[in-house]
Amino acid sequence: MVIGVQLGPTRVAATTLRDSKLGDPLVRPTERSDAAALLDQLEAMVDSVRSEDVVAVGLGVPRIVDQESGCVISTARPAAPATNGSVELPLADVPLRDELHERLGLPVVVDSTANVAALAEAHDEDVIPVTEHLVMLVVATGVTAGLVLGGRIYRGAGGAAGALGHTILGLDLGGTVPAAMGFPQPGSLEYVASGHALDRIATVAGRVHPDSALAKFRAQGKPVLGPAVIEAALDGDASAARMVEIWGQRIGVGVANAIHTFDPDEVVIGGEAARAGALLLEPARRVALEYVLPGLGSRTTIRLARHGASGALLGAALLARQAATGA
Repeated sequence: MVIGVQLGPTRVAATTLRDSKLGDPLVRPTERSDAAALLDQLEAMVDSVRSEDVVAVGLGVPRIVDQESGCVISTARPAAPATNGSVELPLADVPLRDELHERLGLPVVVDSTANVAALAEAHDEDVIPVTEHLVMLVVATGVTAGLVLGGRIYRGAGGAAGALGHTILGLDLGGTVPAAMGFPQPGSLEYVASGHALDRIATVAGRVHPDSALAKFRAQGKPVLGPAVIEAALDGDASAARMVEIWGQRIGVGVANAIHTFDPDEVVIGGEAARAGALLLEPARRVALEYVLPGLGSRTTIRLARHGASGALLGAALLARQAATGA
């Protein structure tokens, strides 16, 4: 028995994993007042779901984690505040792993939400490992990525190996390299393919196609945002479907880059983008295979996430199991 915890900006979920079965999750709004209050909440939630045979706890957080110190790494820059709509958690430089270990009296492992979600995707529905080399692109408000290489999470030297959202897809190099403009950088995968990128596409679409469902949202004074685009596309609105297709094409370039870099067995698309289903997957797959070098990608499966919203929670529990068994 192990426990998985998924810490998000707005909610925390905790559950048990015994053999291949996840328990019913305990879910609470995230306590963001300060680090001590959040640690108190995490401790209380683990205690609420734990039993005597629990051997380890895994925690997924939506940030980069330094594996040597167990601290969440702050990537905020005062001169260039985050523009991806993220909510700050009071965990910068907090020794999260050691604090929870001391409080709980159990081994605790902490990693990014993207990494633990990727670990889950390397396992099938029966929680059996089925993939050795996998890249997961989590496309939501921003774009993050998780890497599983050789069956284990790959983190790099400082825990940030999956920061693929900040790779550059396009840059005007007609003259000198332009000065950095803050994050996400214009031309980066996150800038052109995140949920906010779909918001920008949708705003234009609502003006260009006056008979579309998106234009009706605008006429009613409602914001034309990505979730509305996805819903309209799934309901058969041609204009919305075209916007999702363009979004998928952009993600496809990121998939091609992942194939060139890692030559994985699978590239998995998760997060909000996965809700669009085949409307997004097919253009992403098509563009990716057009952009990879001839002969590459033939062994790479490009698919949507199989575990859905429970993926990060399952992955956190699997991370705890790996730590407990040494497997």
